[in-house]
Amino acid sequence: MSSKLEQLQALLAPVVEALGYECWGVEFLSQGRHSLLRVYIDHANGILVEDCEKVSRQVSGVLDVEDPISSEYTLEVSSPGMDRPLFTLDQFVRHIGEQVKIKLRAPYEGRRNFQGLLRGVEEQDVVILMEDHEYLLPIDSIDKANIIPRFD
Repeated sequence: MSSKLEQLQALLAPVVEALGYECWGVEFLSQGRHSLLRVYIDHANGILVEDCEKVSRQVSGVLDVEDPISSEYTLEVSSPGMDRPLFTLDQFVRHIGEQVKIKLRAPYEGRRNFQGLLRGVEEQDVVILMEDHEYLLPIDSIDKANIIPRFD
């Protein structure tokens, strides 16, 4: 995770948690004047639009005061959804047994994209079973990871 993301996570997680939600993760997509700050929130009872609005108002106030992003950006507060992104080792542990899609920052064994069964976590590595082969992918090398929703 980049230091900017770590800074934003450290700033915003306590605000989200003080409102009674879990701060699932933070994404910052820097695109000049069209940058996007996305804050994912979760709750045992699910997330409604009203929850996103409440968190957005509080987070917006903190961002106005602290001013951690110098450029223009749009703030979006969202639930992680069915294809929830995974940011931390703890989140990977919570979803062992699920199908996941993982994209690495740099190729590993000639590939950047992995899709398969999340088998577990070993120290700082995510273990994924793909085509009868187990891969240990260091958490620091993962650019993006998502659950693949199942519709049974």
